[in-house]
Amino acid sequence: MSFAITINGAGLRTKPIGSEPFYDIFESPVGRLFLIFSGKYLAGISFEKPTGKRGVTPELFKKELRGYFEGKTNEFKQGIIFLEGTDFEKKVWLALKEIPYGETKTYKWLAEKIGNPRANRAVGQALSRNPIPIVLPCHRVIESDGSIGGYSSGTDIKRRLLEIEYYNVLSSL
Repeated sequence: MSFAITINGAGLRTKPIGSEPFYDIFESPVGRLFLIFSGKYLAGISFEKPTGKRGVTPELFKKELRGYFEGKTNEFKQGIIFLEGTDFEKKVWLALKEIPYGETKTYKWLAEKIGNPRANRAVGQALSRNPIPIVLPCHRVIESDGSIGGYSSGTDIKRRLLEIEYYNVLSSL
């Protein structure tokens, strides 16, 4: 049986709800994003075209994404669902919501945040499998020495997302 809980105002469903996933396209400053939904819940954001049928993303979420890239929205209210992932990975992914817009934290910080201070590498592996980048902002996690670290869609995209947030914060001061 599926159920929903709420985290930071956004519904989070932890089990599939029986709807066949669909995708929609969103043109962004970092390239074409494929938004993957299961019912009314966001299940993924990908830079590569997924298989399956095309559908229509809720307009409210598209507005949130546009607002994110313009620096007007720094929190997503769209409900999410994890269609896969271990309990550890889900814990890591949800902890990403605690990193404020325009800021970065380290892999070490994230490992400590989830209660596994020596799990830096495992945290990095979990981040590489984050199904909902941008909304769950794994791009905000960097190395302890200040270097950018990895990103599943490439460090150029990670760098661009960080720049967008940085300049949006600066322009709002």
